[in-house]
Amino acid sequence: MSLRERIRISPLKSLTAGVLIAMAAILGISFLVFHLISGQMEKTYFIPVFERFDEIELNSAQRALRSGGKAALQEYMNNLDAEFGGKHYLLDAHGIDLYAGKDRSYLLPPVMVGKSRTVTHGHFIITHRSAVGDSWFVVEGQVPRPQLWVFLPYYFLVIGATAVLCWLAWIRVVLPIRRIGATIAAFGGGDLSLRIRTRREDEIGQLGRSFDRMAERLEQMILNRRRLLSDISHELRSPLARLKFAVKLARTSPDSQAALDRIERDIDRLASLVADIVEMTSVEDDPAAQETGPVRLREVIDEVVHDCSLEADPKGCRIAVTGVVTRPLEGNRELLRRAVENVLRNAIRYAPQGSIIQLTLAEAEGKAVIEVRDQGPGVPAASLESIFDPFFRVEEARVANGGGSGLGLSIARRAVQLHNGTIAAENAAPGLRVRMVLPLPAIPPLNLS
Repeated sequence: MSLRERIRISPLKSLTAGVLIAMAAILGISFLVFHLISGQMEKTYFIPVFERFDEIELNSAQRALRSGGKAALQEYMNNLDAEFGGKHYLLDAHGIDLYAGKDRSYLLPPVMVGKSRTVTHGHFIITHRSAVGDSWFVVEGQVPRPQLWVFLPYYFLVIGATAVLCWLAWIRVVLPIRRIGATIAAFGGGDLSLRIRTRREDEIGQLGRSFDRMAERLEQMILNRRRLLSDISHELRSPLARLKFAVKLARTSPDSQAALDRIERDIDRLASLVADIVEMTSVEDDPAAQETGPVRLREVIDEVVHDCSLEADPKGCRIAVTGVVTRPLEGNRELLRRAVENVLRNAIRYAPQGSIIQLTLAEAEGKAVIEVRDQGPGVPAASLESIFDPFFRVEEARVANGGGSGLGLSIARRAVQLHNGTIAAENAAPGLRVRMVLPLPAIPPLNLS
């Protein structure tokens, strides 16, 4: 099943429902807040304005009554009815209609209340008493029903905006996360080539790039393990076959001591191979688990040279150390020791009798440079890069020197790479020169203040 099919047929999950619920909650909260704001605006601004209008209409009604009598008052009230709807009255202090003479005290609010605006069962009543308390301006009527069709465009606008926001959330958030989830599931199922490869700069993009970096490392580790297991099985085949032959020979040969000596040599080779494999595996483990700190390279070099002299002395070889690196390097001391030791032991293995092995230290452009040169036969140009691969050995060296496990330089390369450094080899005519370059910590700027 392809990744596209996994994404297309996956059912809706809680994140989608969460987006919809969040949108609905935002709408509900927005309407509630709008309602509260509207109520507050009405209480603090609109009602005081309306009450001022009520006072003006009360004063106008009183002037109409004084200047033109009941006829003028009625005409003014009819104009208000026609303009604003409902019924408008001018009452005396006891609630008697000053035009019709009817008792309308039932419209007045409780005692001590000078103005009111009430709505009950779709019926509204507005009352406003004059400043001297001798008359009331009263309005009553039915609350007009809002026309639904007037608000339909706004309803559709809100629905449309919500739908667009949900769609954007689906496209920009839900779908990418589901794609990442499907990619991770397929990667876990064995397809190590899958990557997110996103260009987004937000948190989802960071998640995708973090997965890609993790996938690159996991794929490399898994491929290295597979290649290492394949190489190990190949390397073990020959000594095991020789051991089996030597055992048969020890049983049948009159010179059993020679056969036992051969068995011992092959066992030693197997032990050396297993030790190198263990070391290779420990170097390949999670580098985050390795402790790091300031490392003085000269101290590491002196320790390695002292240990390797035990192998160089029987061949009459001398290890000459020159140069210095003054600044400490930030890294893991044990890994750096392994890197230098494996390169130096490789040089000793192929150095001629009585020759000098040169080990040079230097600083260049903020980096520490370690060079190890022997006087041996060198390496064919086509094999200079391959000598750092696990179990690679030049065929001539294998025959002439017995070779090693083929893991020493591979261990050195991995240790250098874990320190963000580089390692390379070149023929020095005569001999082979291996150069390790390791970055040094930046020098903090001087504070001249």
